[in-house]
Amino acid sequence: MGSDPAAQRQRAQHLGPQRRRPQVLDTALAIAVEHGIAAVTMAAIAERMNVTRPVVYACFADRVELIGALIQREENYLISGMLEVATPRDVDADETVFVAGFRALLAKAASRPDAWRLMYGNPDPAVADSFGRGRALTVERCTGLLRPTLRAWGIEDAERKLPVLVEQWVSAGEAAVRTLLADQDGWTPEDLGAFVGAAVYRALRNA
Repeated sequence: MGSDPAAQRQRAQHLGPQRRRPQVLDTALAIAVEHGIAAVTMAAIAERMNVTRPVVYACFADRVELIGALIQREENYLISGMLEVATPRDVDADETVFVAGFRALLAKAASRPDAWRLMYGNPDPAVADSFGRGRALTVERCTGLLRPTLRAWGIEDAERKLPVLVEQWVSAGEAAVRTLLADQDGWTPEDLGAFVGAAVYRALRNA
């Protein structure tokens, strides 16, 4: 026998706001990725979750609070993932180091693609600032990693070239993530990471 939708909605309230908040945010993320931030409303979330609006309002006071919580959660995930990937490594890095780094980045993107689709270069003003903060931290971390490497490689005029090379490195990572998420050419994190990592290493090594 089919269950009564009204009964399902009534039972949904018994989970409590604390346990339901992550579900509400996950639903908001799915809607935002499919239809844009503007489509994320309390009513749309309630409908997709098959609950009443008061269930959603018990978790977040209003749409502004909900959107803020969603963006903060995904920003934290994006930044922590980027900083985890850009970890200290051997100063005199070889191609394998760059390949490993790009593979790790793309594995992160593949593990939670909707978060990256929302935050990674999204032109929506609601998330642009968050992406900017994440990118700035990534540039800062990559600058700190690449500076001693360029010196170890004996790159001429290394300090002057450093900002340009960091931008190439970070931009290559962004392009790789977009390519992976587009899912049009059969790339996996492993083979795309190997291809881009090797290309970036050669570009930087021969600067």
